[in-house]
Order: sequence, then C-alpha cells, then structure tokens
Amino acid sequence: MTTPIKVANCSGFYGDRLSALKEQLEGGDVDVITGDYLAELTMLILGMDTLRDADLGYARTFLKQLEGTLGLAIDKGVKIVTNAGGLNPAGLATQVQKLAAELGVDAKVAHVEGDDLRSANLFEGALTANAYLGAFGIASALTRGADIVVTGRVTDASVVVGPAIAHHGWTPESYDALAGAVVAGHVIECGTQATGGNFSGFTDLFRAGAPMTKPLGFPIAEIAADGSSIITKHDGTGGAVTVDTVTAQLLYEIQTTRYLNPDVTTHLDSVRLRDAGPDRVEISGVTGSAPPEQLKVAVNTLGGYRNQVEFVLTGLDIDAKAEWLRSQLDPQLTAADVTWTQTPARGGDSDTEEGASVILRCIGKDPEAGPLGKPFTGPAVELALASYPGFTMTTPPQKPSPFGIYRPEYVDRSAVEHTVVHHDGTREVIADPTTFAGPAELDPELGKRPSPYPAPADTITRRMPLGSFVHARSGDKGGDANLGLWVKNDGSPKYEARVQWLAKIVKDRKVRELVPEAKDLDVDVYVLPNLGAVNIVIHGLLGDGVAASTRFDPQAKGLGEWVRSRIVHIQEDLL
Repeated sequence: MTTPIKVANCSGFYGDRLSALKEQLEGGDVDVITGDYLAELTMLILGMDTLRDADLGYARTFLKQLEGTLGLAIDKGVKIVTNAGGLNPAGLATQVQKLAAELGVDAKVAHVEGDDLRSANLFEGALTANAYLGAFGIASALTRGADIVVTGRVTDASVVVGPAIAHHGWTPESYDALAGAVVAGHVIECGTQATGGNFSGFTDLFRAGAPMTKPLGFPIAEIAADGSSIITKHDGTGGAVTVDTVTAQLLYEIQTTRYLNPDVTTHLDSVRLRDAGPDRVEISGVTGSAPPEQLKVAVNTLGGYRNQVEFVLTGLDIDAKAEWLRSQLDPQLTAADVTWTQTPARGGDSDTEEGASVILRCIGKDPEAGPLGKPFTGPAVELALASYPGFTMTTPPQKPSPFGIYRPEYVDRSAVEHTVVHHDGTREVIADPTTFAGPAELDPELGKRPSPYPAPADTITRRMPLGSFVHARSGDKGGDANLGLWVKNDGSPKYEARVQWLAKIVKDRKVRELVPEAKDLDVDVYVLPNLGAVNIVIHGLLGDGVAASTRFDPQAKGLGEWVRSRIVHIQEDLL
C-alpha cells in the first residue's frame, strides 16, 4: 500500500497571501502544493480582463508567487497544481515556461483545457461559460512527468484529488477513495479558512493559546490510499487545526448531503472527524458513488451597469430626513432599477457623532451606463444645500461600473472535451466515466430535516443567542445563500443533547424567523448528524449573485455571524 501523499494549499482566492507558496515550500516536507484562485466572481473578473486583452484571462498573481519559489520547488521535487489558468490555461502555461527559462529552471509544464464553452455558443450572451472538470486530467499530467499543472475551471477539490489519484493509482471506480479525497480537497481549498480564518470560534482558539496573532498557516492534507486523510499545517505557523475549524470549512458553500463532483458523488453525511493530536484532525468513513451524468457550467453574462451614492443621517428625525431626501431624489433618477437601503438607527443619547448616525444607500442599475453617470450622481450632489440638515455624502461621485449575472447551467458530457496538453506538447483527451448516479442518488430530498423532528419536548428555556454553543459558516452559491450551523466540540457531556436540540429548532419556518429577508423565499434544511450540524440553503437571498446583488452583505459572508447573534429559546439544561 502506498504511503499518504502530503498535499498543501497556497491560495484560497485570487488575491490571497502571495508569500504562502514560499511558506509551504520552506515550512516542511510536502509532495504537492495546490492553489485555488477561481470563485464565481473571479470568473467574471477574468472575463472582463479578456475584453481588454484576449491574451489575459488568468490569475496573474500566480506568476508573482512563482518568481521566488520555482527553483526551490523543482529542487525539492514538489509538484505544483493550480486552477489559476482561469479562462486561458494555455496562456498561463506559456508564461510559466517563459519564467522558468528566465530563471534557468528546468520545469515541465502541462495544462488542462476543454472547460471553456464560449465558442460553442450554448448560452446566449455568455461572457464566460465554463464546465467544471474533474481530476483525472491533472492525474495524467502528473503521471506523465509534469512538475507544474495549470488548469482552467476544474472543481475546487480537483486540484487536490488529481495528485492523490496519480500517487495512489485510483481508478474511476474507486468511489470511496475519490470521495474521501474530495472532502480533503474541499477542506483545504479555501486556504486558512481551515486553520482559524473566518471561524466563529476564534475566541476559543485565543483562549486555548493558539498563535492567532501570527499569520495563519495554510492547510495540508495527508491523504491515505483509502481516501482517509489528516488535515494539518506546518509547525510554528499561526492559527490552529481543530475539529471545529475543519467542520467550518466542510460546511462552507455546500448544498445537499450529496456533494456532486465530476468524478464521484460524495456522501457528506458519511464524513467522520476525529481529533488526532495537536493541529491534526482525521477525516474518515467517507463514502461515494458514481458521479452525475451531466457537468455543471458556471455562466456569467453582462447584466448592465451599477452605481451608488451614500448619505449620512445624524441625530433626530432620522426617518423623516430619509423620507424627504428620497422624495427629492427619486423623481429625478432615470435608472431602470433603484434600490434604497438604510442601516438601523441607534438608540438615544450617543457619546459620538458616528454612534448617532445611520447610512442611507441608493443603488442604481441599468442596462446602459448613461442613466448612472451624471444623471444619477448629479441630482444627489445638487441637494447638498437643499435637503435634510447635516447633509453628508460618504464619497465623491463615482462613475458607473459594469456588473455581471451568474447562473449555473448543466450540459451533457459529450459537449465537453476534457483535454490534457502534456509537458512535451502531446494532447490527450480524458475519457468520460461510463457509470453514473441514478435519480435516487441525486434526489434533493436526501438528508432533509424530517418534520416533525423526533426529539423530546422542551423543558424550561432561557432566551439566549443561538451562538451560545453553536458555530456558523456562511457563503454564496450564485443567488443562493448557504448557512452551516453546528454544535461546538468543546467536550461537553451535553453535546449529543445539544445536537438533537439544534436539529429540532432549525426548520425552514425558524430560518425565516431568524432571517426576515427570507420570509418569501424557499428554504431547505439538511441534517448532518456525524458533524453535529445542519446545513441551510436559502434560495434567492442574493438575487442574481454577488456582482449583481444590492444586499448589504452580497456574498452572505456575515450571514452566519448575524444568525448566531439572534435570540432564541434554549433549554436551560443545555446551557
């Protein structure tokens, strides 16, 4: 049996810490370093780049990361796999080869393509249209000797699964092993979110003495031949790896209990976590089954233009001031869509002017830029001496900016030619799977919270924040918001009772109560007992997605923290 492969991460998004690749190379022994650069919004940004210059379309920061590290990686025999190729993996591969030549480094560079469906004209008006590819192309490139593999829109986990396939020799039917690697890849693909970043229990880590003021260490997955793994980080780096930090990332931006990947359908309700020592968490028990027959496609279209102006309202008569300003401004605005939002007024006699103020925002959207230029900002500025007392704008007038609309689509695999261009220039088309998941396996009802939930009746309760012993992690999936809630793993003997209580209280009606914006939206709640968790999908909360959303928190990143702060009735014997 092969030894575990150590796969490290050096990027969770386009803009992550540039020094992370060097830190992972110098911090200890790893076999492969991976980087994830592509979010739904990033694909839109790269699409806009290609409108300016067709030779762009890739994450240029990856080249900066390589400048001081490529020679070291080759010397240490560490492979690098990244999806930084974005819309132009061939272009980035060429730039990597040029950089290697300039540095005098013999680096074998391969790339994976075939995800870009723009030329197929399957989706009208698409600025970008990229199918999510699996990991076997990456595995083939590594098996054929590549030192660096650049891809386009593979799934986030594929950059981790590919090296594991190459190392362990898995076949397309190694479903459980593949599913375990997908889970490991999902945990480490967002960088330091697995080591304490964006973690609702960060104060617990401080109290436990974790080095939280140091730069957080990027995660590493030690993946065994059966797909089980240990999540860890280099010694001496900041942050911590605990069951809760790993759970936080596991619940990030998932949907049902079935995590659909091009290579395998991963059963999230089979995942088991165990503390395996300081900064070491074991993932085991993961099962998988045949993958879905179709591939998901991320489509971005240009939605038009947007602009906004913000006003500060201070002191008394806040609502009257807002009403007067809106009555003056609204008749003059010609944009197709105008949205007003206002932060809540704070109480009474504030010791600071800021504490006595609220922000009133006016956001305009239109298919054309014209109505959002001077016709939008000019009328606002002209009211400076002619409206409410204390009139203040937070910024000078801005120019309109384009925005995109994201939507998921699905295509038959025959529409996609998953292709590897090996380091020697030869091309290989990766064969599609021959067995696919059936309708029962893809049923969105699988794992949904039953109603009524089997649990004893409440005893005496106290009104307390939901976050008294519940952690949260939230994010965006297009126009939907994902919210994972789980009971903290603090060693309490009340853990099992708390888990049962959480699953009982969190039903769709309760979610709409906690998140009033969702009162007219579809809400799905899935139960993940092994993780002591529920996962919530609020459909349509983010409108047309992050770039188009006018919501205060367009990516739902703070949604979980807001919900944790909400007051609920908690059984006294659970506190």
